[in-house]
Amino acid sequence: MEYFNAFLCGGLLCALGQILIDRTKLTPAKILVCYVTAGVILGGLGVYQYLVDWAGAGATVPLTGFGYTLAKGAREAVQQHGLLGAFIGGAAATAGGVAAAIFFGFLAALLFKARPKH
Repeated sequence: MEYFNAFLCGGLLCALGQILIDRTKLTPAKILVCYVTAGVILGGLGVYQYLVDWAGAGATVPLTGFGYTLAKGAREAVQQHGLLGAFIGGAAATAGGVAAAIFFGFLAALLFKARPKH
């Protein structure tokens, strides 16, 4: 059932993004920012945790999960370091994922040649 919940949640988040692309004038970049911001807001309010508990990776892997991780890291760092934690917590919580994205993006750029679209 965990796999089904993850697939359902991730699929709904992706479907919502596709609907926003098809039916609105929002650019993909604006939708990305909205998803991350929604994850931060819902994570900061503690609401997103319920979705994570139910859907697991279906809630943590999409962009809203990145925002949730930023908020969770900042909240935990504030408890440990005070106000300074609000600035360092999000970066520390997401550093591994950001580093992996940069590394694998660089690796893909080395392995494949870019071609212009026709």
